[in-house]
Amino acid sequence: MRKRDLGFGPLLPSTRYPIEPDEIEHDPSEVMNTLAEQPPRRITASQYLSAAPVAVRPAVAPVVFDTRVVTGSGGGPDKTILNSPRFLSQVGYKMICGYLHPPGDPGYQDIVKKADRYGAPLVSIPDRGPWDWRVITELIAVCRREKVAIWHGHDYKTNALGLLLKQFWPMRLVTTVHGWVHHTSRTPLYYRLDQICLPKYEKVICVSEDLFEACMACGVPASACVLLENAIDTDDYRRRRATAAAKAALGFPTDGMLIGAVGRLAPEKAFDLLIRAIHDLNGRGVNVRLVVVGEGDDRPRLEALARDLGVSDRVILAGWQSDVRTYFEAMDVFALSSLREGLPNVLLEAMALEVPVVASRIAGIPRLIQDGRNGFLVDAGDLPALTRSLYGLLTNPDLRDLFRQAARRTIDSRYSFPVRMQRLKRIYDELLTSGG
Repeated sequence: MRKRDLGFGPLLPSTRYPIEPDEIEHDPSEVMNTLAEQPPRRITASQYLSAAPVAVRPAVAPVVFDTRVVTGSGGGPDKTILNSPRFLSQVGYKMICGYLHPPGDPGYQDIVKKADRYGAPLVSIPDRGPWDWRVITELIAVCRREKVAIWHGHDYKTNALGLLLKQFWPMRLVTTVHGWVHHTSRTPLYYRLDQICLPKYEKVICVSEDLFEACMACGVPASACVLLENAIDTDDYRRRRATAAAKAALGFPTDGMLIGAVGRLAPEKAFDLLIRAIHDLNGRGVNVRLVVVGEGDDRPRLEALARDLGVSDRVILAGWQSDVRTYFEAMDVFALSSLREGLPNVLLEAMALEVPVVASRIAGIPRLIQDGRNGFLVDAGDLPALTRSLYGLLTNPDLRDLFRQAARRTIDSRYSFPVRMQRLKRIYDELLTSGG
């Protein structure tokens, strides 16, 4: 296929639109050229408003095929994806989770275990690279066998595949935009591919306001863009242990304070700021340690920094953990130091488990945290402000108690998973009752 100018102009600045997609080394340029030749689908607001409601649901529940590309054990979006089928089944939809993954990837077994734990129907599809056409034939087979009514993508490749598969199987197209993060030199190409795909989707769900604006800027019609923030199962995330008991269960010292963080060890998470803050706080006489739950390529750099600052005995890089709840419960303060995010699930989880939080003032986070009322906000990358906020919480038990209670109330009232699923159901209903 001959390459040509796609005519999209300059890319939007990637630093504005954070996410955590898991990445497989693909070269999507051929797919880009194919998709660029297709006219975008446009669904207007008037079409949705004039659509007649369905009085009686069909006897067979409509099938949603929720699809994602993953490497290793996945990330924040998987908690939402794998938890959705059991909630949607209660409101008239059958959801199947389709995961494209490298063959033999040992980390993928963690996805399988999560699916089993949530009772999520899982279709595992080995993905050997951009020219593995077996992926397409397997996906078509699933669509036909299950009579898929709605394709729901979650990343650049499943968005592209949805458009291609619609040529072989009639279905409605939905995607969730979780954000974009620089992983490799190919990331701008992946972002360009999404610029082509997203305007052709009938509903584009954005998990934060900045992502909503980014999608509108790349040509997604206003009638297709929906803001639907992340949420968690509030029944699943209830504190079981006191902080001291959780520390003891994990073998952590109970004679001091513990700052915690959760996420992939990557530069955009800025865990180096937390290590520097630990150095500064201990220098001010605060007996405090840091635990970071997660794994990634940035581990050697973080370990070297801790050694250079003389705080190796105060910094615990705990690696990936299948169940992070006990770690949350052991934290006196949860810190989110990221430079780029959407609306991270780990922040919702910390607040639901009544952990006082300090977080970067980025993306959708200021909608969640009211500075000084249910947590502290600091400018991303501002080490002095981060250290001051941490110091203020660590030295004020009354303020920690206030933030704990306010955080839980915020999650219960605005970010519960059943509420999010009801809104998602309405999005699906709109599609199935509209023309197209």
